[in-house]
Amino acid sequence: MPRKIALIGAGSVVFAKTLMSDILATPALEGSEFALMSPTEPKLRRMEAFGRRMLADNGLPGSVWATTDRREALRDADFVIVMIQVGGFAAYGADYEIPLKYGVDQCIGDTLGPGGVFRGQRHIPVLVDIARDMEEVSRPGAVMLQYANPMAANCLALGRVSNVPFVGLCHGVQTTLDLIAGYCGVKKEDIAFTCGGINHMDWFLELTHRPTGRDLYPELRALFERPEYYKGEKVRGEVFRHFGFFMTESTGHLSEYVPWFRKNRAALECYCDEPAFGGESGAYYKWGKAMAEKYELVDPLQFEATVIEGRSVEYCSYILEAVVTGRPFRFMGNVRNDGYITNLPPGCCVEVPTYADENGLHPMRVGDLPPQCAAACHTNVLVQQLCAEAALSGDPEHLVHALALDPLTGAVCTLREVREMASEMLEALRPFLPQFAGKSIRPAPAIHIPPGCEAVEAPLDPALAIGKRFSTLIEQKTDGMATAAGAA
Repeated sequence: MPRKIALIGAGSVVFAKTLMSDILATPALEGSEFALMSPTEPKLRRMEAFGRRMLADNGLPGSVWATTDRREALRDADFVIVMIQVGGFAAYGADYEIPLKYGVDQCIGDTLGPGGVFRGQRHIPVLVDIARDMEEVSRPGAVMLQYANPMAANCLALGRVSNVPFVGLCHGVQTTLDLIAGYCGVKKEDIAFTCGGINHMDWFLELTHRPTGRDLYPELRALFERPEYYKGEKVRGEVFRHFGFFMTESTGHLSEYVPWFRKNRAALECYCDEPAFGGESGAYYKWGKAMAEKYELVDPLQFEATVIEGRSVEYCSYILEAVVTGRPFRFMGNVRNDGYITNLPPGCCVEVPTYADENGLHPMRVGDLPPQCAAACHTNVLVQQLCAEAALSGDPEHLVHALALDPLTGAVCTLREVREMASEMLEALRPFLPQFAGKSIRPAPAIHIPPGCEAVEAPLDPALAIGKRFSTLIEQKTDGMATAAGAA
């Protein structure tokens, strides 16, 4: 039976085109109705026209239509695919350029850090509205497949406010398996693995070569001690060397989630000196801006082939196929942590093995992560929780709290600088942040201490009493005391 598939944010040339092509290449989804929705008319109409050309040129049944009315797109939908980017590259520019003034250098800036926190403020309220619309007008049990970043903060917020079945999808695991397979000289499909963690900080807990049963970890560890392997993934390689487990994210991404690699010029030059996602400052923003400017008046889809040759590595079409056919499909999904990773906070967003079938989505229990891996994830989860709290409550003080606890920002900025940066970003991005209408971050200017200012007297607390005792002992005269004691 044909299904209705709503694509929200369908002006996205890359994701909308890729996912539509994947779905059209899936026989079980033949005849599907695609409802494309975006508030940006020119891009939306281009994607609508391209979708219709794909159907016609490949002789496939089905339909493609577009609307700027979100509820109309969601009405009676079986599946809802979200790929929004609220504010476009104008907002993204503020995410990157304002923090840079305060010394916070981001390579991607869409998941954590100032860029990720403020992207979350733009996306979480919209995602909540989409979920509420789905509850009212979509088919019962309709599944949301969520691609928008910051993935973990977005899904954490969704898990707090909605019972709509959803899963956040990324391609970090698939692409990292390509890297591991290439490094170890084995086929990707011959690697058995177990992963667990959070989005963009998912740890490979086991790596086994199926045909031989050998553990690939000793080999991978040895390779990362060789400069030719280490060079292209310095940050990921360095975390691997010190934490003992390989992670799903590239150097450019991972360098933003920890405090060690982008905090000063020396660290950047040592670990983030490769181009693009190898650590380059503003790599993704600069690439996206160049693309947007190049194709501002030209439809990039006119240069794309409509022929459908196969499916990409994206999970989306395989999940839809599993739900429709009942044939289980295993993937890595971002879901609410209902006991799946036992040493990460309940209710946060975790990325764990998940199965899809005719009964929906079934996340699997991983148990405890290695303690050092869980601790690294915790530092990010704290920021994600405060990001979601700010977006859902509309309290701008939580923006300051989120940025103050962000590992990279905290390595670079004082609290006063964090507050000033958050205030500047809020003002620059205010048109996209209705939850903060009429609200501002309170000022907390530096306190001036004039010359000669004396601190007020305070009761001596136990720590100070110990310090005073040490001072007394240090200042006590001891000349001649040892001799006298010996004579006695």
